[in-house]
Amino acid sequence: MSLPLNSRPQLSEEVATHIRDLIMAGTVRPGERLRLEELAAKLGVSITPVREALLILRSEDMVELQPRRGYVVAPLSRQDIEDVFSLQANLAGELAARASRRTTENQLLQLNDLQAALREAAGEARLQELERLEFAFHRVINLVTESRKLARFLYTATRYTPHRFYASDPAWRANMLSDHQALLDALAARDAQAARAAMSRHFTDGAERLLKHLDDIGMWDKRPAQ
Repeated sequence: MSLPLNSRPQLSEEVATHIRDLIMAGTVRPGERLRLEELAAKLGVSITPVREALLILRSEDMVELQPRRGYVVAPLSRQDIEDVFSLQANLAGELAARASRRTTENQLLQLNDLQAALREAAGEARLQELERLEFAFHRVINLVTESRKLARFLYTATRYTPHRFYASDPAWRANMLSDHQALLDALAARDAQAARAAMSRHFTDGAERLLKHLDDIGMWDKRPAQ
């Protein structure tokens, strides 16, 4: 939370991403108050982008504005987590199946190059680079399909993914590489069913890991309002 964000473009979106990750990873919990000054100080930004970020998150039902309390984390249930990741798995699986019928040799080479870079970044725990490369890998697949609207729906759904939580987990990094390789093999074989299964597994594994983490930290235990 102490990353200097002042020089980055689209600052309010950057701040919204950080807060969204905190909520989805259970670092801040439903009903917990979000103080603008504290968030701004921790992120090294002014209050304005924090206020704009909270407006973004309010439109996503991630936070609520309550009288005399200000912004608080909105309710978030196990069913919500399951629903979000089920949606992600279905959308991403369909896109992967479509990609299996359209991926060219050059695009496969590009994906294999990204996989090699991901393997190196994962082995050295270069988390920011890992997040960037993971996004780039999936973006190539989505562009291959030429399914702009479906890819846009997936992008919206994956905004709820706590990327840093996953990137920090060595077991997730290993599974990510394994899932990617299975997907690459399916794309090379033009096997739509295998591509769908590999991509869907990538997201369902993420759901299981996140839910276990949230259970372990007592995400849904009753806590006093702050």
